[in-house]
Amino acid sequence: MTIHSGAGGTEACDWVSMLLRMYTRWAERRGYSVDIVDILEAEGGIKSVTVQVNGPYAYGYLKAETGIHRLVRISPFDSNARRHTSFASAFCFPVLDDTIDVDIRPEDLRIDTYRAGGAGGQHVNKTDSAVRITHLPTGTVVQCQNERSQYKNKAFAMKVLRSRLYEFYKGERDKEREKMTQEKKDISWGNQIRSYTFQPYTLVKDHRTKHEVGNIQAVMDGEIDSFIEEFLKQQRRGRHGAAPDGKKDGGQRTDS
Repeated sequence: MTIHSGAGGTEACDWVSMLLRMYTRWAERRGYSVDIVDILEAEGGIKSVTVQVNGPYAYGYLKAETGIHRLVRISPFDSNARRHTSFASAFCFPVLDDTIDVDIRPEDLRIDTYRAGGAGGQHVNKTDSAVRITHLPTGTVVQCQNERSQYKNKAFAMKVLRSRLYEFYKGERDKEREKMTQEKKDISWGNQIRSYTFQPYTLVKDHRTKHEVGNIQAVMDGEIDSFIEEFLKQQRRGRHGAAPDGKKDGGQRTDS
């Protein structure tokens, strides 16, 4: 997770420090470990910080926090005690393994043999030495008929298949990286996902789900599960087009 300060100067840097504490306390409540990967300190707080959160489903939960977080309070840095609005962005991404292990399971393969065409004399016409291998999960097809031995053709085809699958999975991984980068670019100041208001009243409101909590101190102490759960429920309803009880979105339903 990376947290960057936005509009608000020193106030925004202090806001990053507050968010870092909030997420650290949340992680501790769940038994997760938090390691600071990179930090850029500034006057009054932190300009930006990157942390690695380790624990079951850490990314699955924290992806709900990606976006702009807005703070409204009486600034402790303002001698005139005026109300200030500050922004910080949070961006969450999974740690991707750069190693690509091409595991080819026998049950995922369809192996066909056939008679090779072209030059080769009588042997080519009488023996099904050519081999075609189809990797069923990806639809990748390779074939080899260079050798007179079916065994050698199969071994060579497997070598080619492994290389083809390596490129396939590498492409899928690169697409995932590009997708995450695009999501980060789409975050723009002013499009806040959540507002934290300390004055003139206390309220934390998620603008995506409309979920609200009045106890702002509890939220800043890491009690953000209700916001995360509401966001994940909203995403699930959006994917399936209906609530879990079968009613369309907008219908009344009671969550246990």
